[in-house]
Amino acid sequence: MEQVFIMDHPLIQHKISRLRDETTGTNEFRKLVEEIGMLMGYEALRDLKMEKITVKTPIEECESPVIAGKKLAIVPILRAGLGMVNGILALVPSAKVGHVGLYRDHATHEPHEYYCKLPDPIEERVIVVLDPMLATGGSAEAAINFVKQHGGKKIKFMCIIAAPEGVRRLQKAHPDVQIYCGCVDRELNEDAYICPGLGDAGDRIFGTK
Repeated sequence: MEQVFIMDHPLIQHKISRLRDETTGTNEFRKLVEEIGMLMGYEALRDLKMEKITVKTPIEECESPVIAGKKLAIVPILRAGLGMVNGILALVPSAKVGHVGLYRDHATHEPHEYYCKLPDPIEERVIVVLDPMLATGGSAEAAINFVKQHGGKKIKFMCIIAAPEGVRRLQKAHPDVQIYCGCVDRELNEDAYICPGLGDAGDRIFGTK
């Protein structure tokens, strides 16, 4: 579990409890997902590389640190991952945003790609793949496969709720990828939904059924 980081900050845990509540409406749910994305991003990005630049303050010149290199690429898995993007962009407005589109076969629960567009050059960036839910792990595994096929190297995966089965699958498939999650729930049910979970994150973010 050394590559798995549970974000147990009280603010994150409190907001996750609000997400779980079936009475939480679309507007509040969407705002909570964005806020949790920002709080998790603050912690997940603490190892961004820095470099010194010269800054002239009102008093004198000094050496001061800034984020180095090509910085960050955010890659949400469509469509639910979109809900976390603005939270990360609030922290790093210069980040580039790619997209991976996957849909899940309702019979096999396995993902199928329908869209992939990533910032170029992707290999020079820290890449954060976003999806509120890590259930079977199939979509996360596939999305990270696509990122690696396009040259991505330093990859993090961020989710709000995970199932143990999904964490194990993603660790096995991509042991080099750091996994950040707000909570690891009990299990998947026979329909591959996380229990107790929070329902379908995409439907609740976008107000669809």
